[in-house]
Amino acid sequence: MQTFDWKSKYQDKIGTAAKAMRLVQSGDSVFIGSGCGSPQYLVNALVEYCEEVRDVRILNILTMGKTPYLEPRYRDRFSLNTFFIGDNVRESIETGVGDYTPIFLSEIPREFDRGRIPIDVALISVSPPDAGGLCSLGVSVDVVKAAAANAKYVVAQVNARMPRTFGDSFIHINDIEILVPYDEELVEVTLPEPDDVMRRIGQHIGRLIEDGSTIECGIGRVPQVVAESLRDKKDLGIHTEMFGDWILDLVECGAITCAKKTLNRGKVVASFCMGSRKLYDYIDNNPFFEFYPTEYVNDPYIIGQHEKMVAINVGLEVDLTGQVCADSLGYKLYSGIGGQLDFNRGAARSRGGKAIIVVPSTAKNGTISRIVPHLSEGAGVVVTRGDVHYVVSEYGVAYLHGKSIRERVLSLINIAHPKFRSELIQAAKANKYLYQDQIVIDTERNIYPEELEIYQTLNDGTELFFRPVKPTDDAALSEMLYSLSPTSLHTRYMAHTMTFPHKDIQQLTNVDYMNNLAIVGTVPGVSSEEIVAIAQYFLDPKTQSAEVAFIVQDEWQQKGMGTLLLQYLCRVAKQRGVKKFYAKVLPTNKAMLSVFYNSGYKVNTEFDGDVYSVEFDLAPHK
Repeated sequence: MQTFDWKSKYQDKIGTAAKAMRLVQSGDSVFIGSGCGSPQYLVNALVEYCEEVRDVRILNILTMGKTPYLEPRYRDRFSLNTFFIGDNVRESIETGVGDYTPIFLSEIPREFDRGRIPIDVALISVSPPDAGGLCSLGVSVDVVKAAAANAKYVVAQVNARMPRTFGDSFIHINDIEILVPYDEELVEVTLPEPDDVMRRIGQHIGRLIEDGSTIECGIGRVPQVVAESLRDKKDLGIHTEMFGDWILDLVECGAITCAKKTLNRGKVVASFCMGSRKLYDYIDNNPFFEFYPTEYVNDPYIIGQHEKMVAINVGLEVDLTGQVCADSLGYKLYSGIGGQLDFNRGAARSRGGKAIIVVPSTAKNGTISRIVPHLSEGAGVVVTRGDVHYVVSEYGVAYLHGKSIRERVLSLINIAHPKFRSELIQAAKANKYLYQDQIVIDTERNIYPEELEIYQTLNDGTELFFRPVKPTDDAALSEMLYSLSPTSLHTRYMAHTMTFPHKDIQQLTNVDYMNNLAIVGTVPGVSSEEIVAIAQYFLDPKTQSAEVAFIVQDEWQQKGMGTLLLQYLCRVAKQRGVKKFYAKVLPTNKAMLSVFYNSGYKVNTEFDGDVYSVEFDLAPHK
């Protein structure tokens, strides 16, 4: 709170907006403060009082509020060069009267420092100065501090409604040419209520985030839905380019403590924020929040030092090899590079980190797929196929880093909208990304039954994830099958040696989920899940009887896995109207026979001298 009359103390620095605008000369470059901290009063004064200037170039990154200098009547006076295309400048870029400079956000300050992007006048917004002459840049430190440090003249709108934030967020009045007192409400940003698609994406991301992780979220609805899935997490930290109101609930419920951050422990770190007045009041003089310039917050080296760093950003389009477009729609420049790759590379460098790209599966009301055989003509690559790690849609998670083209293609098709998967497979075959014998299933009818995913605990306390098999499991399933001992191969296939070529493996992983259902038991692997068991049933629709078969990797046997898998299959089959299970079991496979006998069902067996024929009705119990 201001406890002294700053206007009297610093009256020699105070001037009117009209006087301040006389600093702007024809041909100058004028930087305008960022985000919700944009000095709206000074922006209006720029067009009102600079009537005689010509060819003034406006520089900014994402700014909120009105942009009167872009009105056609001022075209001979002002032009635009933006480093990020927001809603309020997009038309200028689309019509070709404004410029866009694609650049990593972390590198913009260096361009200011070196004079490659000169700044004559910086128009910024600050909080009232304290007794020591320090003003806070408040909600927008980002590149504003570097712009002010390199401008010939700095004009600051002193706004009592600007929160006073901590960190490296201060500028001294000696570095300001003119203080223009004018109080006005900051621009507030509200987002629409997330839909079911976004909420499903948020749930998938929530499963990837561990307790003690440090998180970065980009702009838009994604942070909202991610926050909804993080309420039960513990000791989360924040090191992010920006945040919004989503952070408040997570702080209040205790999920965000920043207690385990590697750097700036105990502090939420950001370079700007955008939200409601409630958010601005919450961060005002709140030492839990610290704002730093972009060259620190977005430095991949700094980001990568955080253990379990999770970067979450949005793509507009992803091709089947993993190239991510995030700044354009074809030739139409739409947003910007921003800090996406800064954080993607930083999180990838982090120990235990995760770099996540979010892509809703469709656009234009579901009429087009965002996962495509090739990027649209003119589309820019922001995250290269070498940089991509996790891609998340409402249909699941694809992990791509270190994977072959074929593995990437299958993973991405698996999280595409079902109605586009068949044509994506055909396109991938045409491009020689997939084997020509790749099975194509009617994915609109045979939708992955996500509701069958469950966690189960073995006798030794180990937690496993049971889920339906996916087409992307062929490599992991092949690895498991080839790891089986001769004894395990013999008990399952009644042969001591077996090969598992792709044409056979994909018969196991491409199922219709109704007549043929396969459930895999998985545990976390180095980069993705490791399959340690598979249970299958093959239904005869005419009799509603199904043959069942089980395989458990040797080191996971004798832990109760078979019992859990049989119980799971029985429960699912009964719900689907299956009447009977039957199986062939070698007499030496006493463990499997015991699983059947102890299942709680009335089991009938017949022995022909070589194998037991086992069957039981699913409806009645003993």
